[in-house]
Amino acid sequence: MRELAALLAMGTVLAGQTASFREETFQGRRAFVLENDLIRVSTLPGGGFIGEIRFKSGDPKTTVNPMRVPHYPTIDPHEYEEAKHGALYGADIQRRLMSGYMGHFLCFPNYGPSSEAEFQNDYGQHGEALAVEWKRRRVDQGEDGVTLLYSADLPKTQYRVERSITLLPGESVGYIEESIENLVPYDRPINWVQHITFGPPFLEPGRNIVDASVEKVAIRDGKEFQAGAWPVAEVPGGDKVDFRLFPATPNSGRYNVWLLDRSKPRVWFAMYNPAYPVLIGYVFPSADNWWVGDWQENQRATKAPWDGKVIARGVDVGTTPLAAGLRPSVEMGTLLGAPTYRWIQARERLSKKYLFFLAAIPPGFKGVADLQLRDGRIALVERDTGNVISVKSARDW
Repeated sequence: MRELAALLAMGTVLAGQTASFREETFQGRRAFVLENDLIRVSTLPGGGFIGEIRFKSGDPKTTVNPMRVPHYPTIDPHEYEEAKHGALYGADIQRRLMSGYMGHFLCFPNYGPSSEAEFQNDYGQHGEALAVEWKRRRVDQGEDGVTLLYSADLPKTQYRVERSITLLPGESVGYIEESIENLVPYDRPINWVQHITFGPPFLEPGRNIVDASVEKVAIRDGKEFQAGAWPVAEVPGGDKVDFRLFPATPNSGRYNVWLLDRSKPRVWFAMYNPAYPVLIGYVFPSADNWWVGDWQENQRATKAPWDGKVIARGVDVGTTPLAAGLRPSVEMGTLLGAPTYRWIQARERLSKKYLFFLAAIPPGFKGVADLQLRDGRIALVERDTGNVISVKSARDW
């Protein structure tokens, strides 16, 4: 752990260090694997899920994978057949999602459930991007790093999605560029949300903490929402909720809505568990990443394949606050003065750049008060102490 922390602090790149790509399997499924001297990342062609982001270290605490890996075996969602797989994964609108659910995935072009008419046409939860095969287009590999470019065509909704992931030597950072292309000759509303899901053992009820650049939270009182303070606010009934903490309450679940601070060019979140010396974080442009949906599940859902066993926390970042579906988000229009969806023009291609990172944290770490990108580094300012943890991030984006 001391060697890892020292390497991260110095940003040292030793002779012969490179970043690499290969095809392997992850949890029994075909995977595209990127590695450098510090981290390993696995993304799955089946649905485009990013199922693994972890340090490479001899310490099992340090090498923990924060991403959610289900307690049941998964398949590539495009291979789902109800007669063959329905008993394990269910047969409702979540069936393809549940069959392949792993870590971080793209909710597009809708966030939340399909309508009944859409479901009758085999269009399900969180859109089509997670339900199709993502194909490898190109791998660029050299001494200055490795980039995987992969993409998917969405035949039902007539979009094309594309993503590149880049690792550089000597960095615990993954740089992503993601695009969506409208293949039809008319404008359309869309939801564009990253569903970044964390699971055990890194996720632990009563211990897991999220910090983020939140302006205010949206608190529901019946059908209405009101603005609440971050990170602790009073909710209907008089209870106070600490939105940073994943509660220890068994057989429970919550869905919190946070409006991110759009006054700066970037928004961010960071997650950690005091039992592990690892923090994972994401940084996004603020331009169309206004919202976080903080989805929490603690062994509440009992139908297959949940079976009362799922512990998960999804930090869902993007254009849309509620996982209610595309049409309801359009009908809502705005919440707390911010849009609840966005438009894509006819034949338009939209792109965004964002990153994820891992950082080594000390015992007794108190959380992240602020995150800044400066001087080729990600600077994490610790709550209460003002101490700075620095992660090398040399790429200008």
